Amino acid sequence: MFQGFEWYVSAEGNFYKWMTSEIEKYKEIGFTSIWLPPMSKATSEFDVGYGIYDLFDLGEFDQKGQIRTKYGTKEELLTLIETAHEHGISVYADIVLNHKAGADYSEVFKVVKVNPDNRLEEISEPYDIEGFTGFDFPGRKGKYSEFKWNFNHFTGVDYDHLSGENGVYKILGENKDWSLGVSGEKGNYDYLMFADINHSHPEVREELFHYSDWLVETTGVDGFRLDAMRHINDYFIRDFVKHTLEKQKEGFYIFGEYWTADLDKSRNFTYQTDFEIDLFDVGLHFNFHQASLANELYDLRKIFDNTLVQSNPTMAVTFVDNHDSQPDQSLSSWVGAWFKPLAYGIILLRQEGYPCVFFGDYYGVGGEYPEEGKAEVLEKLMLCRKSFAYGQQDDYFNDPNVVGWVRHGDEEHPFASATILSNKEDSLISMYVGEHYAGQEFADYLGNHPDKVMINEDGYGNFKVYKRSISCWVKDDTVI
Repeated sequence: MFQGFEWYVSAEGNFYKWMTSEIEKYKEIGFTSIWLPPMSKATSEFDVGYGIYDLFDLGEFDQKGQIRTKYGTKEELLTLIETAHEHGISVYADIVLNHKAGADYSEVFKVVKVNPDNRLEEISEPYDIEGFTGFDFPGRKGKYSEFKWNFNHFTGVDYDHLSGENGVYKILGENKDWSLGVSGEKGNYDYLMFADINHSHPEVREELFHYSDWLVETTGVDGFRLDAMRHINDYFIRDFVKHTLEKQKEGFYIFGEYWTADLDKSRNFTYQTDFEIDLFDVGLHFNFHQASLANELYDLRKIFDNTLVQSNPTMAVTFVDNHDSQPDQSLSSWVGAWFKPLAYGIILLRQEGYPCVFFGDYYGVGGEYPEEGKAEVLEKLMLCRKSFAYGQQDDYFNDPNVVGWVRHGDEEHPFASATILSNKEDSLISMYVGEHYAGQEFADYLGNHPDKVMINEDGYGNFKVYKRSISCWVKDDTVI
């Protein structure tokens, strides 16, 4: 999978057109799917898309100061998706269901103020505030959906226009409270930002189910990435996913962000949602982050400890970094540049998990802490995966500073590969690739080590790696 955006991509409005021109290259290096940024109209043309305003405006209506979204127009989006499909690449839509932003008008309603660090602790008596909770989408004029949002459809806001004060305000009303089945952080982490959607409201449920049907019918996307799931009632997520999978074609893929490194919490969420949603392996990401900080003090044999890919590999979307973990973002936990090739080798050249390559690692990231991309390195790893990462996997995790594995290939991809990485010094591991390679030489497909490795009569080779590097050794005459 390719995550097709980073936080600071250009807001000039030509992003969809530019990405359409890149599709053929993505196909050549081995991407089979693209996760696109949020498609719907947000608070402004500069909004990445998570400040969601109108789910049904894909860059078609004159709202929030322009017709297009940050990324382009609806027509350009549909052209991008069609082009991807023509090249056999699936497209996943980023679905933001936790909140709404940029309301069209304010309303007065009754709330109770809560402690921001413990939302179960009320710190005021009930009183009236003026909040921005009215959405009637005047630019769309009821096309695709006539639903109008008001304060009854939300559980909380963070601003009182009457007093000009910020805080966390729980909206009061019949059968209204913070959602159950959300993260227990801050007492109850239902409220995240903007106007928080009440997923228990029957009208809201009906509208969001309708949106799911409409989006797939309109765009032809092949799956959803669900945002901010630890802040949404897990029973709603379960029902939303069930509805979507029943409505859509076989193979429709749903995965999402449940941002926690606590494996037990991730497992509980997958249980509560009937094991229908794959999750980003946040635990593995944090292991990569720590490994990059600790350098040679990190024990590489523990890189998979407390990870989803180790405990339930068929449900794990493995990644190194993403738009939230990049520098200066709220969940910043950037993996150090020296370790990036090693981390990508781990997710791309092994058999477990569904690997996701980040736009920012490929093309670079902007913002206050810009960093150049590693397109050449990632393309080599992708092509290595495409040609050689198949079949039985044998691990050699015997040393804290150097680990390796062998993939033995399959009928369609008959060549073995031996991957080795080190976080300390130049090293080697004797690994078995098969007696049928006896007397033959292997070379580093990644081009990081210039030597050749001769396979002995027992099928073993002494595979080498330079310090703080990775090499993937394949039969010499298969290296391009």
